[in-house]
Amino acid sequence: MDLLRPVDRHTRTHLNQYLGKIEEVLEADVLTIFSPMWSGLENIVKNAVELFEDQRSRIAIVLDTSGGYVEVVERIVYVIRKHYAEVYFLVPDRAMSAGTVFVMAGDQIFMNYSSCLGPIDPQIEKDGKFVPALSYLNQYKQLYEKAESGQLNTAELVLLNNLDPGELYQFEQARQLSHDLLTNWLSTYKFKDWDIHSSTGDPVSLEEKKERAEDIAKVLSNHERWRSHGRMISRDTLTARLEEEGLHLKIEKIECNPDLSSALDDYVGLLKDYMQREQLGLFVHTREYF
Repeated sequence: MDLLRPVDRHTRTHLNQYLGKIEEVLEADVLTIFSPMWSGLENIVKNAVELFEDQRSRIAIVLDTSGGYVEVVERIVYVIRKHYAEVYFLVPDRAMSAGTVFVMAGDQIFMNYSSCLGPIDPQIEKDGKFVPALSYLNQYKQLYEKAESGQLNTAELVLLNNLDPGELYQFEQARQLSHDLLTNWLSTYKFKDWDIHSSTGDPVSLEEKKERAEDIAKVLSNHERWRSHGRMISRDTLTARLEEEGLHLKIEKIECNPDLSSALDDYVGLLKDYMQREQLGLFVHTREYF
């Protein structure tokens, strides 16, 4: 029995039409996640994926997220990879922090010129709200270095004494987990077809793939370079910055595929309008799940 209101039923019909066009262009099932990476999201995604009656071998994830728990991302990737051999990520607007780690689990990443990723600065819940872990770690490092050189003033001494060693350890572990996941997923999935060095023609070893992935993780976690946890890093800014370091990360340009770009614009425009009108902070959608 369909219990949706007429306006919801009408919206679902049109969203499914646009989503069907995206599926046709990419020859993939499409899963949309517009949500922070909150606890519980992994179970919603699992339920949505398991509802596909005729699964393709490829899934395309349309992602919009401000970030969240990287542990949630890890569980979602496990679910997705359990069901699909190939994963595409489409970022029409933003995939910040833990969302950036998420897209690095894809075989291909699609962005347009205005969409953004963010520094991989893990967020930890503290006093009922998310806080960026690297901000605390960098502040502690600066205060500690000043203390070692005898330049710490009274106010800074109070700040240093108020930093909880247990929390700092938790922040450090969260940073390392983000780094490890990104490195493992990039080398395993994104670089799986990188077999030959274009400059020399020599074969690429697994160790070289891991080294390249680690170098990219270091760039994305360089807080001093990006300055802000919420810094929006565009596709072109990221690729240019990586090239400065002698690195390369292939990102597909959505605007170079007019059929995909048009269908995605129609789909995202309607979905965002619906979410704003209904004041929804989380939305997961497939052709079977609304």
